[in-house]
Amino acid sequence: MMVNSARKPAATLDRIAATLSGLCLLHCLALPLLIAGLPVLSELSSGHFHAQMLTVAIPVSVVALGLGFRRHENSYVIAIGVLGMLLLVVGGTVAHSRYGLAADRSLSVAGALILAVAHYFNSRLSRHCRSNTSSDGRY
Repeated sequence: MMVNSARKPAATLDRIAATLSGLCLLHCLALPLLIAGLPVLSELSSGHFHAQMLTVAIPVSVVALGLGFRRHENSYVIAIGVLGMLLLVVGGTVAHSRYGLAADRSLSVAGALILAVAHYFNSRLSRHCRSNTSSDGRY
């Protein structure tokens, strides 16, 4: 019984991280349309939203992927997640300041999609490990 309760936070973190990736994707695709229709929104925003989202999305993703890796030990999921996070970070920082909005959006959308896929597989593999757990808590 203790084994199942220890795994619930990891599954919850995967869902949160996938939701954050989806919100980032939604933001990247919808915000340009909103700004084009309502120019006043650009005056109201303080700072760069991608950089602010990274301070939440990256730690949640690292913890969720790390907890999942402890169970399933699949390094491909971690590699996919790292690639997604790297694209998000580069898109939200370097690309935004040096190459403009198009590069920022392109890298951020790609990173969000890749990171969401990593969290999906992390969650599936973690659930698979849970279902293969014997009654004494070993795999």
